Amino acid sequence: MLPAMTEDRSARTTHFGFRTVAEEEKEPLVRAVFDDVASRYDLMNDLMSVGVHRLWKNSFIDWLHPRPGMTLLDVGGGTGDIAFRFRARGGGPVVVCDINEEMLRVGRDRAIDRGILTDIDWVCGDAERLPLADRSVDAYTIAFCLRNVTRIDAALAEARRVLRPGGRFLCLEFSRVVLPLLAAVYDQYSFKVLPAIGQMVAGNREAYQYLVESIRQFPAQEELAARIVGAGLEQVKVRNLSGGIAAIHSAWRL
Repeated sequence: MLPAMTEDRSARTTHFGFRTVAEEEKEPLVRAVFDDVASRYDLMNDLMSVGVHRLWKNSFIDWLHPRPGMTLLDVGGGTGDIAFRFRARGGGPVVVCDINEEMLRVGRDRAIDRGILTDIDWVCGDAERLPLADRSVDAYTIAFCLRNVTRIDAALAEARRVLRPGGRFLCLEFSRVVLPLLAAVYDQYSFKVLPAIGQMVAGNREAYQYLVESIRQFPAQEELAARIVGAGLEQVKVRNLSGGIAAIHSAWRL
């Protein structure tokens, strides 16, 4: 009898920025990045995007169109930016799920400071193995997180699993710039300015070098749309923001 075949997970690789690493190495590497920058994460977003990320997130919530009673799972939203906007726009209960305890701690503290004590649950969990029941939420959002996931297709499958029929999927992520002149300027800014800002403000140049590289490794708009369809979600639409520096992907579980 032949011996049973087992999958060698250590032989499977992925990217951590421009580095190739074993799949099981990426999660702790990503966690370490966000552990280190959690307390300055929102300040860094303001500096890196010159505040434009706030407009992107407002557009994201506009497209979601929260309503009373709508339940939301926000994945990778530990600091609460999406959850707070959703609640302020009249949405219902929110579960914020993030793999990083430090980011969740920042979000919980911000919620307390704002007097938001109910209808937001803070859960430490993995986008690829969500700690939620099947068909349990009306909407699933993921903002500036999907590119940090080791297995994007697994995360997309989990999004479909937890959505109720008729539920909405929305992803906000850095994407491919569609204007050639802007792309050249953006590359110079990304690779030269952003890591320097990371060093000055957060004391961690390497973390922001990784974030810049992770953007370049992330699927372009059309590829991500195809992978969303491959996960069983339907009616996929894409909106570019700021010439494609970021993009919103919308889909439904039907």
